[in-house]
Amino acid sequence: MSETGPYDLLVLAELNADVVVACDGPVRFGQVEQLVDHATITLGSSGAITAAAASALGLRVALCAVVGDDEPGRAAVDLLAATGVDATAVVRRPGRRTGMTVVLTRPDGDRALLTFAGTMADLGAADVPGDLLAAARHVHVSSVYLQSALRPGLPDLLARARSGGATTSLDPGWDPQERWDAVHPVLPHLDVVLPNAAECVAIAHSLHAAAGGDGPPPVDPVVAAATLQAHGPAVALKLGAAGAALVSARGLHRVAGRPVTPLDTTGAGDNFDAGFLSARLAGHADAEALARAVACGTLSLAGWGGTGALPSAAEADALAADLAPDIITEIARAPQENRR
Repeated sequence: MSETGPYDLLVLAELNADVVVACDGPVRFGQVEQLVDHATITLGSSGAITAAAASALGLRVALCAVVGDDEPGRAAVDLLAATGVDATAVVRRPGRRTGMTVVLTRPDGDRALLTFAGTMADLGAADVPGDLLAAARHVHVSSVYLQSALRPGLPDLLARARSGGATTSLDPGWDPQERWDAVHPVLPHLDVVLPNAAECVAIAHSLHAAAGGDGPPPVDPVVAAATLQAHGPAVALKLGAAGAALVSARGLHRVAGRPVTPLDTTGAGDNFDAGFLSARLAGHADAEALARAVACGTLSLAGWGGTGALPSAAEADALAADLAPDIITEIARAPQENRR
């Protein structure tokens, strides 16, 4: 793939710090003090973690976001810049408070996320410098349901990026309102969307409802991914410990996961994104890109927070090669049920 500018990856993101707390058991209210085994402050936000992970894999990365002109905002920018990501396009907005997420993480890998949105919702299309958009080989968007100011101008922004030769992607994240329709106008302007299984099924249900579809909506994540793919983008589907699947116009690929005991699952999906995008930008085939994505997500489980164990390219490729015998490629197109 030829380069269109000095950045391999431009990420349009929310930006914040995470407070990660190891929580073994229920959280009790009533002013009961409970002791935990671990707590730390790390770089937060899906997009920022993806940017940091891509930088660790050797990509040249820039990020656009908005923070408040406050101490949490300065801390988030410093954490981002320390990973090698170009943060010069991050906007510091006076009078606004930077967002923050408290992550309660359990030994079984499950988490609860308590998010104060703050400036996470403030990035708009006008905040993205045109020269930076034109300088990127790939544009990635995170957490579209949190980035409410970005949504109105996002289809045009992505169309401009693609007309300039860039490829595009979206990690939708969870919709706190559970409506899921905000992603609909964006799908035709994406090369790849990277949801987890629950997000993929929920988005497919919303597309099914919007189209007035006959019969029940899809419940199998791979069939749901085919529903999304019918609207344009390939779908790199995260299946947790089961690995991942890629549904594209070329067919269906699967990569089995490796059983590991996670220290913390925070950011595993964002590291997956970085692995997949870096492999695609390097020209790797679909199955190879999916294997690198699973490898990056798996290796990230060894650290606290999304950036506590960022894998290098060599580490990711070593595990991806080990995953190769578990790659299943189905030459036929993905399931056709519920496609429109």
